[in-house]
Amino acid sequence: MEQNRRVLVAMSGGVDSSAAVCLLKEQGYACVGVTMKLLGGPPGGEEDAREAARRMEIPHYVLDCAEQFRREVVQPFADAYERGETPNPCVFCNRALKFGLLLDKAEELGCAYLATGHYARITDGGGGPRLRKAADLSRDQSYVLYPIPRQRLGRVLFPLGGLSKDQVREIAARAGFPNARKQDSQDICFIPDGDYLSFLERYTGKTYPAGDIVDMDGNVVGRHRGAAGLTLGQRRGVGVSSSGRIYVCAKCMDTNTVTVGPEEALYSRGCAARDWNWLITAPAAPFEALAKTRYRQREQPVTVCPEDGGVRLEFAQPQRAVTPGQSAVVYDRDGAVLGGGVIVSTWG
Repeated sequence: MEQNRRVLVAMSGGVDSSAAVCLLKEQGYACVGVTMKLLGGPPGGEEDAREAARRMEIPHYVLDCAEQFRREVVQPFADAYERGETPNPCVFCNRALKFGLLLDKAEELGCAYLATGHYARITDGGGGPRLRKAADLSRDQSYVLYPIPRQRLGRVLFPLGGLSKDQVREIAARAGFPNARKQDSQDICFIPDGDYLSFLERYTGKTYPAGDIVDMDGNVVGRHRGAAGLTLGQRRGVGVSSSGRIYVCAKCMDTNTVTVGPEEALYSRGCAARDWNWLITAPAAPFEALAKTRYRQREQPVTVCPEDGGVRLEFAQPQRAVTPGQSAVVYDRDGAVLGGGVIVSTWG
């Protein structure tokens, strides 16, 4: 088998990465499986990955990435929450581990490519590889893939980008994988119960103090049990009784206060983002595009204004709950990712 057909496949033990191996083998690739040992992670993942690799008769490695995962994902996650942000740890993981460490490992093992079970596509855009949304928009994960370095896009394969989840499960079932009907994880892998505040207290060893909840006029209307455990736009579990719907509209970590208000107070006319990664030649002038500021949001028209070290986005229409710590990702009208970064501030 020629080296240019050798591919390292990231295998989490889930159905997606297992089916990816099936597809790649059918396409004539020589697959090598690798599973990252992380902090937490889905139960049984390593065993399921090893069993899938055995059935597909491919080599399988386990990398102990726990310390790098703590340093590059969990610690930045905790730091961001303590700043009052709402981070997306999948972005940290994709940047540092999946498309950083594993791409380096692929080169070390003589693999020309790295493949994952993400739902996205990479196509030839004429000027080089382009990252695009998945064919099944309900499964699209391009939003969290923007950190892939542009110069490494040509070494990444997404075998599932043109398929639906049902098709992927059928592929895994035909191959006899016991994980063919395994449920998808809905929570952050290292916080399976979804209780972020309790996790932060365990991880940092700190107790986050209760504080005042105030209305838009600064009147105290309740108490929170830790501002780090609340996020912009949250309505349930805030702990304030009201005759109408109220939402978390702002947090001030310096004063340990949370501001609540009506839904109209959640809207912003623009945002600024840092740590921007361009997947095209970096433009020098403002341009029109589409952007999303949350994973499940539909893209919205924006004016993209490049700045030193980041980007400013001006929304055509005010957007709801644009949240520092989340990512702003810019697309063209054909579904190609142009770039993305972490939101640091909003206005309007």
